[in-house]
Amino acid sequence: MSAVSIKNVSKEFKGGTKALEDIDLEIEQREFVSLIGPSGCGKSTLLRIVGDLIEPTSGGVTVNGKPARQARHDHDYGIVFQDPVLYDWRTVARNIALPLELAGWDRNRRSQRVDEMLDLVELRGFGEHHPWQLSGGMQQRVSIARALSFDPALLLMDEPFGALDEMTRERLNAELLRIWQASESTIVFVTHSIAEAVFLSTRVVVMSSRPGRVSKLIPIDLSQPRSAATREDPRFFELATEVREALHMGGGYDMPLAATGLSEGAT
Repeated sequence: MSAVSIKNVSKEFKGGTKALEDIDLEIEQREFVSLIGPSGCGKSTLLRIVGDLIEPTSGGVTVNGKPARQARHDHDYGIVFQDPVLYDWRTVARNIALPLELAGWDRNRRSQRVDEMLDLVELRGFGEHHPWQLSGGMQQRVSIARALSFDPALLLMDEPFGALDEMTRERLNAELLRIWQASESTIVFVTHSIAEAVFLSTRVVVMSSRPGRVSKLIPIDLSQPRSAATREDPRFFELATEVREALHMGGGYDMPLAATGLSEGAT
């Protein structure tokens, strides 16, 4: 059974703006799939349809064999947005515990799970801090811990590192892979960065310009676990070039090299 099955999904907003057209995509259990494409191609719209935050105009989505709405009610999802969306008046521990409180977990069980999540995202000792006392990268790790606190089968991530500096972003990329391998979740990840998509993914979905379609599916055959050395692997540059060319062929903008996260001569 696929983790996510997207069948003939199209989305048209009021006013006639067509964001997506005839999207078909199967995502297998424990895959790490990145969606990449030009601005306005519908990447985030597709992610929100998968998460049952908005409805498609036509077509449908199933998650673990269930309609998207049922999967949301069954807490099959964790969602992380570009901004951490933490509550400043709650401590780090209480931010992580919030979904567990809403689900009715008792205090002892919540406390044990929060400790596990703090260890997972390497924030042990910060549970009694408030979000405003943390760096942007640490806040995003809290957001990831909260999304994983109830052990969802599927983690949806909408450019979670887009606002961070490059060094922090690369460090969190490596940490996210470690968390993914430990949690056994399936991840669907939206990004504008070619380098990030190639480094993180088991497969990259390249989308065309609006209305978004699946332009190309690119398996990423880099070995695991990945590290800083992965970014220097000739195969990494080959795959980054393949993604970049697919973006160009799909009607995406011709990205300036700086936007790819690669250096001169890399492609």
